[in-house]
Amino acid sequence: MTGPLRPAFHEGQVLAAADLSATVEYARGPAARHARHLHEWGIAEGLGLVTQPRTDPATGVRYVEVSVAPGIAVDGTGREVVVTEPVVLRESDFDEVNGADQLTVEPYPVFLTATDREPDRSAAPVSCSGSATKTRVEESYQLLFGRLGDERLVAEQQPPAIGAPPADPPVRWLILLGYVQWADGHFSGVVTEARGVAARFVGVRADSVSAASGALTLRTAPEAQEGKPALVLSGGDTPNLVFGLYQGGGTVAPLMTVAANGNLTIEGSFSGGTQTGSTLVASGTATDGMLLPLPSGVTPEQVADGRVVLHVHLTPRTPPLGTTELYSPVETAVDADRRLRCRVRRYDPVAAPGEVVDQPGSADFLVVATVAATNGGG
Repeated sequence: MTGPLRPAFHEGQVLAAADLSATVEYARGPAARHARHLHEWGIAEGLGLVTQPRTDPATGVRYVEVSVAPGIAVDGTGREVVVTEPVVLRESDFDEVNGADQLTVEPYPVFLTATDREPDRSAAPVSCSGSATKTRVEESYQLLFGRLGDERLVAEQQPPAIGAPPADPPVRWLILLGYVQWADGHFSGVVTEARGVAARFVGVRADSVSAASGALTLRTAPEAQEGKPALVLSGGDTPNLVFGLYQGGGTVAPLMTVAANGNLTIEGSFSGGTQTGSTLVASGTATDGMLLPLPSGVTPEQVADGRVVLHVHLTPRTPPLGTTELYSPVETAVDADRRLRCRVRRYDPVAAPGEVVDQPGSADFLVVATVAATNGGG
């Protein structure tokens, strides 16, 4: 195995396209490794789901047009994904992925992923022969709709090797932007979190963080906002650690203060927590094709290596039926990836005596995670 190769040049050297390409690729490698190993991947700026009210001229149905705001994200391979202008989500793309599923009020995930494209502008001649070829690659993006539960695939993505450059197609890394809701053949709304999974934002990896001003502040928004929390570590004449809420003038009103001598001052009450048990549970209702969630605190890695054993109980739900309609479950099961398979059969001997309909169904689920005693719950 070798480390990264840095291009080197000398006087009189004949430069080929591969030499120039190696220079570009070398610069991309350190940038990607920096983003991948010194930071956490996710949304860096913008990329929110924005709605505009609309009315269907044919039916009069009110719905919303959903667009993705301009912004920047960094994927788990260290590649930067840039959306330079608002992009309207196409309902036809959503219908192609989820149109055959049973109607539900559950929100559907929207993903961003990087891709390469040839730019639209014309190519430039690159040789004396006058032949032309593309001399630029547009680092573009794709917006994808997922099925119910596919948001859990984001946490199960595996990062590339330590020395690898940013991933180029066909490698795909999914960045969750949020969720859309669907009704009457149109988008009806957006949400930022569903089934316990929210959009992910960038972070930083560091064992040591220092402040040049002598005070280090952590807050929940880029700007100080009245009523929002902040944590301030001060190292002046009276060192202390303060947790509190921002006031109108930008100062922090203390709710808890730890002085340099160890004294703790709090404005509210104090209570302790209880130890997590060895059995964790998640429950709810899922539709055909949906990934069942893991109980809070359980990771896919713990299940894969046997530290946690899953027990799943499924109960088919009876769909709304007509007065003479009969129903029976055909299949209710979950596969190794925790994706629900649920099919039901409907038959109306009065309204349609010769017609039997199979369709996706839904089921109540109970996922019980049993943690080994030697694991200590972690």
